[in-house]
Amino acid sequence: MSSPPKTQYTKSGDVHIAYQVTGTGPLDLVFVPGFVSHLEYQWEYPESARFFERLASFSRLIRFDKRGTGLSDRVGGVPSLEQRMDDVRAVMDAVGSDRAALFGISEGGPMSLLFAATYPARTAALVIYGSYARRAWAADNPFGRTVEEMDRVMDTMEREWGGPVGMEIWAPSMAGDERFRHWWANYLRLAASPGAAVTVMRMNMEIDVRHVLPSVRVPTLIVHRTGDRLTFVEQGRFLAEHIPGARLAELPGDDHMPFLDSDQIIDEVEEFLTGTRHVAETDRVLATVLFTDIAGSTERAAALGDRRWRDVLAGYYGMARRELARFRGREVDTAGDGFFAAFDGPARAVRCAEAISAGVRSLGIEVRAGLHTGECEMIGDKVGGIAVHIGARVASLARPGEVLVSNTVKDLVAGSGLTFTERGVHALKGVPGEWPLFAVTQAR
Repeated sequence: MSSPPKTQYTKSGDVHIAYQVTGTGPLDLVFVPGFVSHLEYQWEYPESARFFERLASFSRLIRFDKRGTGLSDRVGGVPSLEQRMDDVRAVMDAVGSDRAALFGISEGGPMSLLFAATYPARTAALVIYGSYARRAWAADNPFGRTVEEMDRVMDTMEREWGGPVGMEIWAPSMAGDERFRHWWANYLRLAASPGAAVTVMRMNMEIDVRHVLPSVRVPTLIVHRTGDRLTFVEQGRFLAEHIPGARLAELPGDDHMPFLDSDQIIDEVEEFLTGTRHVAETDRVLATVLFTDIAGSTERAAALGDRRWRDVLAGYYGMARRELARFRGREVDTAGDGFFAAFDGPARAVRCAEAISAGVRSLGIEVRAGLHTGECEMIGDKVGGIAVHIGARVASLARPGEVLVSNTVKDLVAGSGLTFTERGVHALKGVPGEWPLFAVTQAR
């Protein structure tokens, strides 16, 4: 996608609700977010953007920020489930959607279930991901969360809001990924204040729509990851057992966030809603991927303040893009202070990384850089595949001011004048095997 869609507003009662529309498919699909959201910043993380682009490839995707979060009006008190459900109706009316499928994520699941039972004529189908009928523990709901458990979660949120709080629950597979941690911290800050976030969590503990489930009479798909640490898979099984005719798709993984490793999820959703499963046309090429990010960016941003930090980021990106042009690389994506580029020559990629690292020191910052060469999938202007994940993992292990490369890169640049120092053998999270890594010591 060349640029994010325009954010628009409609009123639900006296509250302004922000929404976006993406895609022109024959099916209207309303995405009902969980916990907190931010329509515009969700496009800043490549995997999140790709998730929504895929949904929009077979639908007219309608997204919104719930009242009290993101770009929608802040509200006093705790909005009821009924009020928040009515926000769905208001957004559908605003975009001229008489009938749509609903895709409810986590706490968006109960909202979607209530909407489908209340407005069956306006609900073409229902997809529920990582969700529940009742969040809180009860004798007849043994897989719910106890008040004590959730109090601990909410205490941590209030104490640590502003940082990448809750990653071990929402996105455990990304706990060591600095690029994601930076994006997640910014995302939470933009989506809600700590008080608003805790208010949402307290409201979630009061939700119980178990009595509604037999009244849901639309085609329903329940999708749940078996290792979900926030909402146990037994909650998804309960939904499937009590909604007439519901289909259950249990998928491997323990991330609660749906856009992480999302292809399996979207494959299930697309097949359920359209009857077919899209097969992407991909070209596979050998490429060298480069990831850079600013070392200690959170502390540096706090020390400088927002305005000066924006100036530093602008200088950093300007420097990176000038060197990218000089070494014939291609910018793939940016997120927060992360920069992702691809090259058709590994030696030029290493020299570009060294030039960026040296150049940004004049801005008072240091970057970490990581490179890997491997077979990549080219889907439009995007670059994907295991080689990209390896490059990102290598970058996460680099020290401030260091350019770190995989053994593949080192071997391919033999005779180029580049020299390296061994940095040991490492396990890369989510990647099989052990990987020897090397730091660049000379680039001439």
